[in-house]
Amino acid sequence: MRKIYIFDTTLRDGEQSPGVNLNTKEKLEIALQLERLGVDRIEAGFPAASPGDLAAVNAVAKAVKQSTIVGLSRSRIPDIDAAYEALKGAEDACLHLFLASSPIHRKHKLRMEKEQVLETAEAAIRYAKKYFSKVEFSPEDAGRTEIDFLCQMTEMAIKAGATVVNIPDTVGYLSPYEYGNIFKTLKENVPGIETIQLSAHCHDDLGMATANALAAILNGADQIEGTINGIGERAGNTAIEEVAMALDTRSSFYEAKTSLVLSEIARTSRLVSKLTGMPIPGNKAIVGANAFAHESGIHQDGMLKERSTYEIITPETIGLKESKLVLGKHSGRHAFREKLIDLGYDLDEEQLNGAFAKFKELADKKKEVSDEDIRAILEEKLIDTPEVYSLETIYVAYGNQAIPAAKVRIVTWEGSVLEEESEGNGSVDAIYKAIDKATQEDVELVDYSIKSVTHGKDALGEVHVVLAQNEISVLGRGVSTDILEASARAYVDALNRLIEKRKQGTASRRDKIGLV
Repeated sequence: MRKIYIFDTTLRDGEQSPGVNLNTKEKLEIALQLERLGVDRIEAGFPAASPGDLAAVNAVAKAVKQSTIVGLSRSRIPDIDAAYEALKGAEDACLHLFLASSPIHRKHKLRMEKEQVLETAEAAIRYAKKYFSKVEFSPEDAGRTEIDFLCQMTEMAIKAGATVVNIPDTVGYLSPYEYGNIFKTLKENVPGIETIQLSAHCHDDLGMATANALAAILNGADQIEGTINGIGERAGNTAIEEVAMALDTRSSFYEAKTSLVLSEIARTSRLVSKLTGMPIPGNKAIVGANAFAHESGIHQDGMLKERSTYEIITPETIGLKESKLVLGKHSGRHAFREKLIDLGYDLDEEQLNGAFAKFKELADKKKEVSDEDIRAILEEKLIDTPEVYSLETIYVAYGNQAIPAAKVRIVTWEGSVLEEESEGNGSVDAIYKAIDKATQEDVELVDYSIKSVTHGKDALGEVHVVLAQNEISVLGRGVSTDILEASARAYVDALNRLIEKRKQGTASRRDKIGLV
């Protein structure tokens, strides 16, 4: 079967999702998991956007060995130089150049005529070829570009030395028929098209990103670009897991396949959701909580008689397993360690001790501890932000006829104990005001969200907060069966991240101008 290359842009286009800001450690963690997933090309960032982005791309380039590492660049020499600096340590590097090509972009953004666009792009590609053997070129907003001019752009890119030409539906405007026809036309009319790869990059503004990517494959695309869970600008990008499973499930129709390790899909999806703070909708295809759930009596009857009546994909294919080992407060370290291995975690002795202590705390509060409980414990425990402050105790007084009040006890990294209390217009507000008084930090709470990690009255609650201070914004997470405790833990976690980021002197405002 024909191989379809997977170009993952979770760390670049995905990070451009409003409210998402990954630090270098988090980018590395995702990149290494993408490598385990078998992604062919990882777009690690936009090096010219900020010194922090350049450093993060450089760290990913040095750590990942099996995937090609890609850096985004405008068609400008300083951008190309920044990308070269960032990708120096890569085992296999690729530059992704872009320049807008549609009439609306030429007129209002670039203020260029067609000839100027062609000349600018050609000069950038030829300059990039001095440093990179692999260069991908994207005519931004190709979906709204005149087809004859798009053919011209593609022919120019091939002659200038591009190895991949990407056709972005930048604003998610096209239907599958229209988008597929672009690839068919390019294949039939552009000289030398057989010497390069054609790539499809779709956005989901009209809900057609996956359908468009598959239409491109049917019409000759060699590569699809997308993100894990379909995150990205506005309504997001093509969800890589959806395309991969469509090709695998309907292999006889598409006659094409990826090299992804499909059993790593679920774990990759969870990791991206945790680190970006973007929950996965329950009805999300492939990786949503309800993707393999059956409630209808008719469906349940069919499933009991023959699984394939209502399931075209098995959960095992993407790495999901039903737990047979029930963990509770009487479980020992051996059983806990075996469960971690079963879930795919490899912890050293110190990490295991910390996770086991956290598990025992939770087991005292719950009758049963599920797989998702354990994942939540680990994914909170293993995030390694230096703890300037750690929450020791909280006390909350509340009544619907009284003013809510909270008292917190916080220990600093030096061992000092800080105790403060405060009133608020709600319990969470009182807790946060007390923490502010204890730490003397002046921050703005930009966002606060709660979600249930598991099910039932004793479910784990997960709180995400976004704090801002001057030009810096950070995401904090907290998990507990008590939502007020989770709220306090998330706030303290965000303060620790804020202090660490402040020390690094990295502003969080990024120049998100790459709309490719």
